[in-house]
Amino acid sequence: MAEVEPHEGEQDLEKKIEETRQRFNNELLQDSTEKYDPRDVERLQTDDSLVEGYLTWRIYNVDDALKMIDESLHWRKEYGVNDINESTIPRWMFETGAVYLHGYDKEGNKLFWFKVKLHVKDAKTVIDKKKYIAFWLERYAKKEPGMPLTVVFDMTDSGLSNVDMEFVKYIINCFKVYYPKFLSKMIIVDMPWILNAAWKIVKSWLGPEAISKLRFASKSEVQTYIGPEYLPPHMGGTDSFKYSYPPLPDDDFQTPICDNGPIVSDDDRESKEGDLDVKDALESSFTSDVVVKPKKGWMW
Repeated sequence: MAEVEPHEGEQDLEKKIEETRQRFNNELLQDSTEKYDPRDVERLQTDDSLVEGYLTWRIYNVDDALKMIDESLHWRKEYGVNDINESTIPRWMFETGAVYLHGYDKEGNKLFWFKVKLHVKDAKTVIDKKKYIAFWLERYAKKEPGMPLTVVFDMTDSGLSNVDMEFVKYIINCFKVYYPKFLSKMIIVDMPWILNAAWKIVKSWLGPEAISKLRFASKSEVQTYIGPEYLPPHMGGTDSFKYSYPPLPDDDFQTPICDNGPIVSDDDRESKEGDLDVKDALESSFTSDVVVKPKKGWMW
């Protein structure tokens, strides 16, 4: 069997990395010192894997990689990504369970779940939602550097009111620009036919690299990519994991997982049961146009 010739960009990767850094310093950094967070600039100068990620995602084209770096670092400064933490995100976003990390696909990639029915377009909260996504991605990048994610859009019971095209485009940009080489695949599960037109628009935003990672699956077909042990019952799986907050459901590095879901103490279980009414109220307000004030005085 003939050996596969390496891409010409791979043959002189070190030179490409050095060229990228030099051109970044000469063409972008000199006149834009306020545009980037110094912490990101320092990492770009010292972390070869970061520069390599931009280069490989742009097929070793330095011009394209620099455009991507410029956009990515500007976004990180604008959204204060280096300073985002659990305390800077509104608590209600964690409590709704609309977005979370849990489980693995059959290739061993971490699953990043989006429960689409819990999303609704709201201009008043869009910035916080974008920071919320950045929180999860940044947290995972620090915990599992270099490891890709599989994004799962659970479209069960969703409709047009749940599809915010601006927000979807932002999520795509996170993987297309801000976190190069982060996306293993994007699985759209049980998409209603009424959303076909919307997803045709989404596909036009993806670009050839990301389109190749897009998968559409029914509830029965999703087991091609994810084993039943990490699929919820409504997808034919056996995973009895139930999202709750606090704490964050990072089963790899915070909350142990047993056969019946997260391991909790009796005190924690009693506390969580007492908070169910709060969570129900939050989910209702997150998915409707009428603002519902949850108990315990939690404000939007």
